[in-house]
Amino acid sequence: MTVCFIAIGSNLGNPVEKAKLAIEALRAMPDSRLVSCSSLYCSKPMGPSDQPDYINAVAQVETDLEPLALLDTLQQIELEKGRVRKDERWGPRTLDLDILLYGDKQIASERLTVPHYGMKQREFVLYPLAEIAPLLSMPDGKTISDLLTACPLNGLQKYSETS
Repeated sequence: MTVCFIAIGSNLGNPVEKAKLAIEALRAMPDSRLVSCSSLYCSKPMGPSDQPDYINAVAQVETDLEPLALLDTLQQIELEKGRVRKDERWGPRTLDLDILLYGDKQIASERLTVPHYGMKQREFVLYPLAEIAPLLSMPDGKTISDLLTACPLNGLQKYSETS
């Protein structure tokens, strides 16, 4: 099985509930096993600021699915949870599931780039990732702690049911 890390994000249609449903869907993926999941985090939106804040998390999954089969499965989960794909980059969405890392593979295809192209600059990815994999090294040899040093929090905070 290959160890993968999946980013989870939502800012429409009860994002906390969408994130929790996504985690359950990851738990039920075929030929896979959910190993761990970070806390939920609140983050400011990337891109247009006239949208709600996001709820984010990162899940660690072990899978026998090949990278594109995993991508297809994640996109099916997004659709089942109400995602409508638009051309608008960084716009609001009910659910976004991204493959951050797929083992130590580096993939650059028309449909998939791994490691995820923006993960090293995104606090809402790095901090949840560090929570569940504090000793992780990227395929290029950089450690998660190296990346955190260069990535400010930008208002990121753990989600609390009471907040």
